[in-house]
Amino acid sequence: MELATYRAEAEEFTSAIDREYLLHYSGRKEDFDLDPIYARHAALFEAAAVEELRAARAPRELARFAAEGHIGREVKDEVSELARREAAAVVRIDGDELPFRQAAVVQADERDADRRAAIEAARLEVTARELNPLLEEAHERAADSARSLGFRSMRALCEELGGLDLERLQAQAHAFLASTDALYEPLLDPELERQLGLPLAAMRRSDIAAFVRAPRLDAAFPSGRALRALEATLAGMGVERGSVEVDSESRPTKSPRAFCAPVRVPDEVHLVFPAVGGREDFDALFHEAGHAWHYANVDRDLPVEARYLGDNSVTEGFAFVMEHLLADAAWLRRILGVEAPDPLIRYSQALRLLFLRRYCAKLLYEVELHGGELGSDAASETYAERLSRALRIDWPRETWLADVDPFFYAARYLRAWAFETRLRRHLSDRFGPAWFAERDAGDYLRGLWRQGQAHDADELLAETCGERIDLAALLDDLRPAG
Repeated sequence: MELATYRAEAEEFTSAIDREYLLHYSGRKEDFDLDPIYARHAALFEAAAVEELRAARAPRELARFAAEGHIGREVKDEVSELARREAAAVVRIDGDELPFRQAAVVQADERDADRRAAIEAARLEVTARELNPLLEEAHERAADSARSLGFRSMRALCEELGGLDLERLQAQAHAFLASTDALYEPLLDPELERQLGLPLAAMRRSDIAAFVRAPRLDAAFPSGRALRALEATLAGMGVERGSVEVDSESRPTKSPRAFCAPVRVPDEVHLVFPAVGGREDFDALFHEAGHAWHYANVDRDLPVEARYLGDNSVTEGFAFVMEHLLADAAWLRRILGVEAPDPLIRYSQALRLLFLRRYCAKLLYEVELHGGELGSDAASETYAERLSRALRIDWPRETWLADVDPFFYAARYLRAWAFETRLRRHLSDRFGPAWFAERDAGDYLRGLWRQGQAHDADELLAETCGERIDLAALLDDLRPAG
């Protein structure tokens, strides 16, 4: 297959998959039917196609796409069945029934800690009974598929074709956890007391969603105002809505996890988020907006791999730049009219540290998991131990696979946080603390967005700031506010 032909068909496949994902996870289509899509594009993912792309020294992104697609095809039956079971499953709490996916939203809104724990216990029971057998089958099949392509392990595949230096990132994750050990409790404890009325010592994993929901901050983030705040922010930078379609409607089977579906970059981009209410609405919307406006501004003349098959740390970095506005004193004052933003910033710092430590622990676990070093019993134990130690919470074993995003996406997130931290500082230095209200900053961001994913996060950071990805950069944002 010629490279131009492969690129065209790759884009057709990706568009079809993203549309199917959009329809199902937005709650508008019951089935998640991948079979016809993979059948139409079977030639893209033959082992021979992977070998040919690697041998021909085609762009690494295309070889990775072919390899990941090959593995995706191998596990598509399990993935489709998982989606069906998730959509159909219900959890039972004290005689009440809730859709499995909606239960996460209800748990986040629940004020009573014991009730939150009961909802989580019911969700974990469904996960263990209905989802884990399929997740384990998919995990084993994916690992076998990676080896059949000539890689020692899934880790080796992601390092070679994904351009990930996992050894270096692993060392940085260890260092970050060590550097923030003494900071974790002093930063988390007062915010947990303010939001949930409990100290870190009493916190359970079932409380995390409520802490993220942060209902006591609702007054600063009025219900229904998130879209207006986003529109005002984009207008301040002179950024138009363009091809982005926003879906904030509530549906029973809609995923509780916000997402962006770049169905056809840059011409058809969907931003889907559940209207949970309060700060979490803003957080989800602004993060996904970073993805959406990035994709909607990509140069359509770039090859498909440069438009949206490259290093996702780049688009996640742009998403985090937008999301971090919720912790920006100048933005809070100007856009939301918050006169005393320091309490919001302290909360954001605590939440950020919790997530950073969680993802460092996830990465360390996933390096072992995907290195082929762990069986299922050892893996679930290692998972629970690493997360429990990092977050000082009794972490359950049941989500040892449900909590794993494919192909080391945890590494993409960590790199994105480091990229975002430096890029945000660069924007502030170049355009002022209120860069989000400067049209020149909007022009500058559009120039970066226009490049799509033609460069990885390291290259883009070197181009903009002359620096290299380093998790140590994240420490500066954790200093006491005000």
